[in-house]
Amino acid sequence: MSFWIVNTLNGLSLAMVLFVLSAGLTLVFGLMQIINMAHGSFYLLGGYIALSVIQASGSFIAGLVTACVAVMLLGAGIQRLMLQRLHKQELPQSLLTLGLLFIIADVAFWLWGGNAQLVPKPAMLEGAMTILGVGYPVYRVAIIGMGLFVAVLLWLLLERTRVGALVRAGMDDEEMVRAMGINIPLIFTGMFAFGAGLAALGGVLGGPLLGMFPGADFEVALLAFVVVTVGGLGSVRGAFLGSLLVGLVDNFGAAWFPQFSLFTVIVPMVIVLAIRPTGLAGRA
Repeated sequence: MSFWIVNTLNGLSLAMVLFVLSAGLTLVFGLMQIINMAHGSFYLLGGYIALSVIQASGSFIAGLVTACVAVMLLGAGIQRLMLQRLHKQELPQSLLTLGLLFIIADVAFWLWGGNAQLVPKPAMLEGAMTILGVGYPVYRVAIIGMGLFVAVLLWLLLERTRVGALVRAGMDDEEMVRAMGINIPLIFTGMFAFGAGLAALGGVLGGPLLGMFPGADFEVALLAFVVVTVGGLGSVRGAFLGSLLVGLVDNFGAAWFPQFSLFTVIVPMVIVLAIRPTGLAGRA
């Protein structure tokens, strides 16, 4: 019984990290039609920046805030100075963000080295708690709670605010929103920065579990693209559902068939797309 409880909770904690990471990716695609190949780089930078700030200050909150703000500013600069010039040019955008991925990876290797490093956990979330008679790390439970909080926050933002209405309108009919006099370039920049900040938040939350190391950006980017493909491009609800599926399948697949860990993640994606090409919550 403990096997099922522990692995289910492990899968849920991984799923929440993937959701925070993937939500930004699917929002950016839904609004701007940009497949951001450098999204995993924002995750990597978020984790590394948080690591440095925590080591210097001893404060997890300071590391989290600094990482998210710094990566959001970087994302805003990339969108404003580079991607805005390539609006609706899918291939140049993909090549540009792919190039940024390699550049950021090299800069991170130069600054933080090639050894794997764990982001320190908050002191108040150290230790374990008992769930259904099984001891389980408090930090992983906190990540599950944080992921659910972010999901509710995103739902309220998109469904209950004027900014959310503009974002949804921009997804459905960009030309009409422009005709209404709305500053679409500003919304694009803000949303890209917000997506980058979510990726950085994923890096800070996932850093104590998965660690920061060269190549982590590629690994999490692959999982994020699987999530948004399974869930449906442009759908936050789909990103949540896809994260749950991928997180649980990846964790149980690694426990049962460690030699086929990547295979166990890709197969559900193929099955879902064969049955529903637009994803679990995607629109035709």
